Amino acid sequence: MTSTTPQPPDPRGGLVPAIAARLKRGADGLVPAIAQQYDTGEVLMLGWMDDEALHRTLTTGRCTYWSRSRQAYWVKGDTSGHVQHVKSVALDCDGDTVLVQVDQVGAACHTGDRTCFDADQLPLGQ
Repeated sequence: MTSTTPQPPDPRGGLVPAIAARLKRGADGLVPAIAQQYDTGEVLMLGWMDDEALHRTLTTGRCTYWSRSRQAYWVKGDTSGHVQHVKSVALDCDGDTVLVQVDQVGAACHTGDRTCFDADQLPLGQ
């Protein structure tokens, strides 16, 4: 029988084993994490998380991502001030994508735009 009761984080650190077991990671150990504005549904950005980044996101209330280029963790807003306050976190039906609903302070994109998806609309029907 599977429990639907939320489980607290493992006090020894890391993800709760039941959550870790549901994740389907890529060969690099990462899952895509979509950040969405919680009250408007606006899609803000795509980042990458491993187990530790997801654990930090769940336990701190701030989005933590894994930077593939820097090979390091980064907390959104620590240097820019453009913080993402976590409102909810969900896995998709396959366990291979994380949806983080946030309250975004300032720009989500590194270019300074509100979202990473508003600057380059592609033409339809081409």
